[in-house]
Amino acid sequence: MEHAREKHELSERHACRLVNQWRGTQRYVPIQRVDEDALTRAIITLASEYGRYGYRRITALLRAAGWQVGKDRVQRIWRREGLKVPEKQKPRRRLWFNDGSCVRLRPERANHVWSYDFVSAMTHDGRSIRLLTMIDEYTRECLAIRVGRRLGSYEVIEALADVMLWPGVPIGTVVPIGTQTSSQPVWKQ
Repeated sequence: MEHAREKHELSERHACRLVNQWRGTQRYVPIQRVDEDALTRAIITLASEYGRYGYRRITALLRAAGWQVGKDRVQRIWRREGLKVPEKQKPRRRLWFNDGSCVRLRPERANHVWSYDFVSAMTHDGRSIRLLTMIDEYTRECLAIRVGRRLGSYEVIEALADVMLWPGVPIGTVVPIGTQTSSQPVWKQ
C-alpha cells in the first residue's frame, strides 16, 4: 500500500478506498514479544512430552510453571506451529470365549497360532461367493484360501486338515476371527 501511495501520490484515505480496505489495517504494527521464542519452545516441549494434551491443558501447565500467558496466545502459537492432538486409537479387538474370559492369544513363533475368517464378495451376475482365509498369526503368511458359494463347518474342518498336512499341526490354537462362527477354538492342544 505504501508503494502505491508514493508512486501515484495518493493520500492514505484515497488509496484505502480504491482497494476497499480499512485504514486501520495500514497503521497496525504487530507487537513482537520478547519471550515469544522461549514460549514457543516451552509449548513444543510440553506438547511432545504430553502428547494427548491440547492447548488448554498446555496453558494450565505453563501457568503452573510460572508463565503469565492466556489460552488465546497459546492457541495462536499452537496453530502457527501446526501442533495437533493425535486421534485416539481404538483398542484391539478381543476374542470372547463362552466362559466369560477375554483372551487374545499372542503368537510367539511361526506355526503357534492360526486364525481364519470369512470374506464375502459378489460376482458380476450379483451372486455372492465366500472366501475362507487362513493365516499364521506370527508370520502373517496365508496358509489357505477356499472359495465357494456356501462354506459350512465341514468345509472349514476339511481346509484345516489339508493345511495341517503341509506345515504340520499348530502348536497353539486355531481361532476364528469373525462373528460367523461360534468364537470357540476349533482345535486346541
